[in-house]
Amino acid sequence: MATLLISSVSLLLLAAIFSLADGGSIGVNYGRIGGDLPSAFKVAKLLKSQGINRVKVYDTDPAVLRSLSGTGIKVTVNLPNELLYAASRKPSFARGWIRRNVVAYYPHTQIESIAVGNEVFVDPKNTTAFLISAMKNIHQALVSYKLDSDIKLSSPVALSALQNSYPSSSGSFRPELIEPVFKPMFEFLRETGSYLMVNAYPFFAYESNSDVISLDYSLFRQNPGVPDAGNGLRYFNLFDAQIDAVFAAMSALKYDDIPLVVSETGWPSKGDDNEIGASLENAAAYNGNLVKRILTGGGTPLRPKANLTVFLFALFNENKKTGPSSERNYGLFYPNMQKVYNIPFTVEDLRNFRGESSPVTSPVVSPVTSPVAGGGEDGRVVRDSTPVKRGGNGSGQSWCVAKDVEKGKLQSGLDYACGKGGADCRPIQPGSTCYDPNTLQAHASFAYNSYYQKMGRAEGACYFDGSAYVVTEPPQFGKCEFPTGY
Repeated sequence: MATLLISSVSLLLLAAIFSLADGGSIGVNYGRIGGDLPSAFKVAKLLKSQGINRVKVYDTDPAVLRSLSGTGIKVTVNLPNELLYAASRKPSFARGWIRRNVVAYYPHTQIESIAVGNEVFVDPKNTTAFLISAMKNIHQALVSYKLDSDIKLSSPVALSALQNSYPSSSGSFRPELIEPVFKPMFEFLRETGSYLMVNAYPFFAYESNSDVISLDYSLFRQNPGVPDAGNGLRYFNLFDAQIDAVFAAMSALKYDDIPLVVSETGWPSKGDDNEIGASLENAAAYNGNLVKRILTGGGTPLRPKANLTVFLFALFNENKKTGPSSERNYGLFYPNMQKVYNIPFTVEDLRNFRGESSPVTSPVVSPVTSPVAGGGEDGRVVRDSTPVKRGGNGSGQSWCVAKDVEKGKLQSGLDYACGKGGADCRPIQPGSTCYDPNTLQAHASFAYNSYYQKMGRAEGACYFDGSAYVVTEPPQFGKCEFPTGY
């Protein structure tokens, strides 16, 4: 009987994990600046054995592309920065490059995208001026081979392309890049149904600002969170905050509809003495908790439905890379193909993974925990609320209402919800259905809930600087009916 009970519990836990499997996707960056790396065919077997089904490379090496043939692994190849000039000036060069490096291998090697250049804006050779023309010529080459619907183009950008990144709601691109580069690139991505590639490294931000950024916040571990007054959300990890800064910058230019792929992110397992935070323990925590965060879905606080594809950097430690010690120690594997540390790569791996954070937003939670008490699962944003009992009306519905707090805080939240938040506040205007009762708390409650429902009842969408909380029974303010979805 005890054995049966344990088995039943195990099955329930396993079901809970797999019920969250409709999340994002994890890939790896396969760099080869090392003198002792295994052969490409051994690498292909390693990827398959680990359940890694996406890989990004930094060139179009024939041995690598041949080794991936027939594996079912989706591949992102790269047109290096040094070829941008030729690709931008000569359509014939672009066609030849596609013929030799894509057509020759596709579809047996499942090339799904091409990274045109890499962090072009920080390239010391100043190749920015060639980027857009190169992307267009490469795309036309794909069109000529009828591959444009199967293979997408983008160009990875570093976070240094942002003028502002903190708080996330103030995210903006560098002004000198907006008209000549970002607007035409976003138009191109929109027209071709592609996505923006972003390289995001919380490690760099932590290393440079460890006096003000907590390590737990950087590693998806429990922490009090960081409020963003500009969007009414509270962030519990630096990764989400960085990605939402990019989303905010895109939104400021009216390109909310373009998806985002994190083309590089990682944490070094070793560094020089002055590289604060570079350690094996921290690398395992960051990458392990990030994988769990992505595979269990949920998007970011600002884009809760945006399940992300994330490429970890990097597959191997690369001993010929220059720079500080950390540059040679981002690998998930040693060159002998042994793991540097153990992290999950698939949803199935999560069964045996024990992250650093306590699960708070699991399928059954009672009560809803205030982030002041420690944050959410894997550091993701959670509702800040008075504890409420689960079950309620039995429908699984929830609403966001205002707390009885000082009027200035309620007015500020109401102004944000009805303004930048885009809530539907027409029903609380004079003479409308929800104007009565004419109290600040009632009006704020309606506006908060409108925003909360608009955001898909996302984690963190019911915060408003601590003036809101989630309820599971329909709110009662006069005869007003609160919506449950849009």
